[in-house]
Amino acid sequence: MITIAVDAMGGDVGLNVTVPASVAFLERQKDVQVVMVGDETQLKQALASANAPMNRISIMHATQVVDMDEDPRSALRHKKDSSMRVAINQVKEGLAQAAVSAGNTGALMATAKFVLKTIDGIERPAIAKFLPALNGGLTCMLDLGANVDCTSDQLVQFAIMGSQLVQAVQPDMTEPRVGLLNIGSEDIKGTQVLKDAYQLLQQTPLNFIGNVEGDDIFAGEVEVIVADGFVGNVALKSIEGAVKMMAQVIKEEFNHSAMSKAQGLIAKPVLGQVKKRIDPRRFNGAIFLGLRGIVVKSHGGTDAVGFNYALQEAYHEAKADILTSIQKGVAAHLAPDQAI
Repeated sequence: MITIAVDAMGGDVGLNVTVPASVAFLERQKDVQVVMVGDETQLKQALASANAPMNRISIMHATQVVDMDEDPRSALRHKKDSSMRVAINQVKEGLAQAAVSAGNTGALMATAKFVLKTIDGIERPAIAKFLPALNGGLTCMLDLGANVDCTSDQLVQFAIMGSQLVQAVQPDMTEPRVGLLNIGSEDIKGTQVLKDAYQLLQQTPLNFIGNVEGDDIFAGEVEVIVADGFVGNVALKSIEGAVKMMAQVIKEEFNHSAMSKAQGLIAKPVLGQVKKRIDPRRFNGAIFLGLRGIVVKSHGGTDAVGFNYALQEAYHEAKADILTSIQKGVAAHLAPDQAI
């Protein structure tokens, strides 16, 4: 039985999202139980209203909540009994195999790193996320915002962790292709850090295929894309913005006239399938790689459907025992002098 600790109070909406999402998640997965962390009184009321299966839900009381705009250092110092921190503590103490939160990203990363620490050989954790590919597969991209500035050695560490993650969750993928996000495919392109990382990656046993560009992210030609947190986050937010813009433009065009509305009714089934394929909620849930425990970050503004997918992500990571795979991969790939 897998146990997942849920920061029930985190996110823009809190209980109105985390409780129904957790109930739906438990209905789908029968080999899991959930620890809901937050205000006990509020949790009991919300769970009762949702007809939650209490035989697989336990409540862990927490007296504090980390605000979405709170400074990470303040949260770390002054919110030791926050729902976020108590949920992460469950992982540290071995009472849960993963923690999920929709709360403040900076505070979650700072708290998770402080409580769980990084695994040997990894200097900094990275935020990783699976994105859909045109060939029907998935591409793991990291770092998506944890580290604005990275050294070439750290980019190599990200590549190793990403490769091991893909192999853990997709056992048939024995040699994931790794690409380095850059402004061109040639090895002479990019900053000196990227040039150095390119050379270092060529010396590893990883299936490194070279540089990839922004328009390769969804091409399905690599399983792992490596970037520093600044570039990765800008790329991710640009993608999200482009999808929102396209959805709005399509909506406006189909509502432009009576004729276009009629055409929209005809195209509705196809548009529905398109919406389903690119629905960002289906890919909600970013993993904090490099920690001695599994922590999944949900988008703060997602709904119950999106948070359910974040819970699914945590479940699959725990089921695949990614922590063991990453630790073994790092130990096998990194030279002793690169370890912390």
